[in-house]
Amino acid sequence: MQKGKLIIFSAPSGAGKTTIVKHLLQQDFGLEFSISATSRAPRHTETHGVDYYFLSPDEFQQKVQADEFLEWEEVYKGTCYGTLKAEVERIRNKGKHVVFDVDVVGGVNIKKYYGNEALAVFVQPPSIEELRKRLVGRSTDAPEVIEKRVAKAEYELTFAPQFDVVLVSEELPVTLANADKLVTDFIRQ
Repeated sequence: MQKGKLIIFSAPSGAGKTTIVKHLLQQDFGLEFSISATSRAPRHTETHGVDYYFLSPDEFQQKVQADEFLEWEEVYKGTCYGTLKAEVERIRNKGKHVVFDVDVVGGVNIKKYYGNEALAVFVQPPSIEELRKRLVGRSTDAPEVIEKRVAKAEYELTFAPQFDVVLVSEELPVTLANADKLVTDFIRQ
């Protein structure tokens, strides 16, 4: 059985990567989502092994020391997120293709590790103004949080050249069709 390939979607918050990944998982591409590990406690609606692999901060650091992560980052003070190598290989060994929804630094690191076995897609908002509008429209963050996310997005946009392809997230049906084509073409290579 041939090992599956890796398809990485990275983007600034609000660009649409999660919507694209959810859409792709509903198609018949043989994709499976890579479940991330985190050192934070589960929220009441979350399940270990489904939403995340929930590890204690000590367990997380032990796995870091043992080089068990493909990539990891302390996203917030004391809260780490990462991709376990064993999770990626578990999916690939079933012949499935692994799809990632990760931040831009994680995306770059996964691409470096797997090279041509991975397709790295940078999902880019049409403009910073549109991104701000989307974040405001979510009604989930306070204005100062939105401004922090926009500032971070401006920095994250500088990573786009390190990805294989930039997918501009404009009109949703067009964006999803373009994502379908990217994935289909890559899997067929």
